[in-house]
Amino acid sequence: MIDWILAPLQFEFMTRAILVTLIAAVTCAILSCWLVQIGWSLMGDAVSHAVLPGVAISYILGWPFAVGAFIFGAGAVALIGGVRATTKIKSDAAIGVVFTALFALGLVIISKTPSQTDLGHILFGNVLGVSDADIWQVVVIGTIACAVLLVKRRDLTLYAFDRGHANAIGINTRWLSILLLGLLALTVVVALQAVGIILVVAMLITPGVTAYLLTKRFDRMLLYSVVVTVIAALVGLYTSYYLDASTGGAVVLAQSAAFALAYLFGPRGGVLVNWARARREVPA
Repeated sequence: MIDWILAPLQFEFMTRAILVTLIAAVTCAILSCWLVQIGWSLMGDAVSHAVLPGVAISYILGWPFAVGAFIFGAGAVALIGGVRATTKIKSDAAIGVVFTALFALGLVIISKTPSQTDLGHILFGNVLGVSDADIWQVVVIGTIACAVLLVKRRDLTLYAFDRGHANAIGINTRWLSILLLGLLALTVVVALQAVGIILVVAMLITPGVTAYLLTKRFDRMLLYSVVVTVIAALVGLYTSYYLDASTGGAVVLAQSAAFALAYLFGPRGGVLVNWARARREVPA
């Protein structure tokens, strides 16, 4: 067993992959609790796809990916808000139109950009080939995002559960919305190194909904979300190593398996748990 665990660690590309994936997974897991609680799961999907042209343009101009991702992530949110405010289109339709348009723009830019680097890695991730610069970017941005979330956790939690009360006691909820969306854009940059833009949304949503099925308390939800995603990330990485399969796909599948277990056996409304309780309550 020990040899099975230690064997992949002999390779530098695996230790780099583990470091990057764990930082990305933890950052996404913490943010996902607020996204799920506020009801911004679809917004997370939209922003994760809408940053693609920003990342591609940053590559062309030699800028850090985070700069372009933040500009296009914020731009996507502004566009969605503008469409909703000026038409009778519902929010889900506005989100669908804007993020698919920006995602398509990103695909066109990538297809027309001559590059020695395969920009397709932005779509599907390339965690086994991350450079020193990529690692530093992930470490710095992930640390900043986690630190801001933990420092502002009380305000963000009140905003998530009772926005009216937060306004009444003087908390600037508009500023908190902008802060969360900015952190979402930065977190997408961190996670795309591990699983790519297409699967980022899974890392942004699955840990939060899994923890939601395990506890009613938000502080425990944050803890469970991180623990579950770390275990799933390690299971996914080792599975991909021994099966020679897609690393990003394996990590997301491991997170999905954790959600399935919580869905079936979770103490907060697990399907099989509820079924067993119902049978016990039936009079003989």
